[in-house]
Amino acid sequence: MSKNHNILVIGAGLCGSLLALRLAQHGFNITLVEKRPDLRKVTLDAGRSINLALSDRGLRGLRLAGVEEAAKELLIPMTGRMIHEKSGKTFLSPYSGRDDEYINSVSRPGLNKLLLNEAEKMPNLKIIFNQSCVEVDHKTPSATFEDFETGELTTYTADVIFGTDGAGSVVRSSMVNDKEFLLNISQQWLGHGYKELEIPAAENNGYRTYKNALHIWPRGEDMLIALPNLDGSFTVTLFLPYKNSDYCFENLTTPEKVEEYFQKEFPDVLELIPNLTETFFTNPTGSMGTVRCDPWQREGKILLMGDAAHAMVPFYGQGMNASFEDVAVFDEILNQYKDGLSSGESSWETIFNEYEKVRKKDADAIGELAVDNFDEMKAHTGMEIFQKKRKLETAFENEFPGEYYSKYSLVTFNEDIPYSEAKKLGRAQDNAILGLIHEGKLPETMSLKEKLEVVRKQTQVILNTKEKADYLKY
Repeated sequence: MSKNHNILVIGAGLCGSLLALRLAQHGFNITLVEKRPDLRKVTLDAGRSINLALSDRGLRGLRLAGVEEAAKELLIPMTGRMIHEKSGKTFLSPYSGRDDEYINSVSRPGLNKLLLNEAEKMPNLKIIFNQSCVEVDHKTPSATFEDFETGELTTYTADVIFGTDGAGSVVRSSMVNDKEFLLNISQQWLGHGYKELEIPAAENNGYRTYKNALHIWPRGEDMLIALPNLDGSFTVTLFLPYKNSDYCFENLTTPEKVEEYFQKEFPDVLELIPNLTETFFTNPTGSMGTVRCDPWQREGKILLMGDAAHAMVPFYGQGMNASFEDVAVFDEILNQYKDGLSSGESSWETIFNEYEKVRKKDADAIGELAVDNFDEMKAHTGMEIFQKKRKLETAFENEFPGEYYSKYSLVTFNEDIPYSEAKKLGRAQDNAILGLIHEGKLPETMSLKEKLEVVRKQTQVILNTKEKADYLKY
């Protein structure tokens, strides 16, 4: 097989590195090409990391490649959302009522380095850095790259090409720009951008605030979040409208204005970030959006995967997890057809088509949920009715751990449930509980078991009304 199947993977980020490693473990000859320098030898640009939340679906992909235990050394468990109110009051909203369900803060470059190190150990895997893809030829198939240092052009041919080159994928662009190929694509940008800041470590790498939580300062249209790092610092991200707001990126143009804004909205943060204004103006303002396209593959020669196929906003913490799950789902399908590749009984086109058929609806679903969760995080987490809902769901999960899973638990902690099913059931449950609370139909006199039965019945009513189940959002 290794003699007959050469694979080119374009993009050595998280998805590409894991995919290349796993394909090499199958025995294929792999060439992995990355436009950036080797991040194990250089420092990433400041302000672009956005710490990641690794959870069950992502761990599934790492487990498949045999690197889960090594990755766990890089993780900090976060058991819930620490909500920071304007008054300075804080409270922890658990992610689940089950003790073994939590997400993990992880450094993007740290995890990427681990995957690159493991990939480099494979004798049938070659990694090339500093080469930017400038052209893709699906007929050969082949791709041409320009060396950043010399400007020299190099063309690599393969049996198949995987485009794992992120939301701004050059591989996808080559498919979009080819008039002979009809690729549907939609890009929806949020009216909010982001700015990365940092809470430095305290003495002896201590933490200046609670370590094992994802911190959120919800302010309606604005939001600040913070995730812990192993060195005691927190990576902080401000999400703010670009314009048309009293405080937005368009008018936060002076140190005085930035200080004024933080003093009004996040006074406790001012004490935690000593160089706030300096970092604010040094770090870039990033954009966020959702990318959908179809088909993901072309004639069994090229396949898009990860953000190249389905980029999403970061508010469900599932971008990386979904990409790693892409690799796991693809692996299952590859195992079904792999033996037939050499004999000609199966083809890459069959594998690619089957993968897209299985995976596309789930990628679309988590993309929708990620946008929904932006509203939940920046506004709903501070609302009394939402807090009542979360307390009730946490009680259900704690008391009846095998009988109830919130939407968040379905998406984040249940890798055996596809995103599309988690979206449908989760939305129905949300609408049921919020409606019942609003109408006073879950009084304190009712036992927890009775409340669960009422919620179940109302959820089923919503699910039986197809339009509501598919389209209703709370």
